[in-house]
Amino acid sequence: MGTRETAFFASDANWGRILAAVGRVGLKNLDLDKIKIYLGDVCIVENSGRAQSYTEAQGQAVMSEKEITIRVLLARGDALEDVWTCDFSYDYVKINAEYRT
Repeated sequence: MGTRETAFFASDANWGRILAAVGRVGLKNLDLDKIKIYLGDVCIVENSGRAQSYTEAQGQAVMSEKEITIRVLLARGDALEDVWTCDFSYDYVKINAEYRT
């Protein structure tokens, strides 16, 4: 499992992991000071770090929901992209590790 998947499986609202994943995408001229990241409706990242209004209790409340929306605002134009993913649980990994063809 990657860091993002383990964060979700553990219900860990680790804003640093999410921001680091955005940084690794490889966008040219990415301005970290302009990025805003939201878990649900909770702003967790702004101005290159943890949003001043963010609390761990807010992040934990969103991470305990069955479906979690992460919104990344890059302030680079009007483009929009949806990405769907899933949580890899212990059972998922175990079932696929035992499966043989």
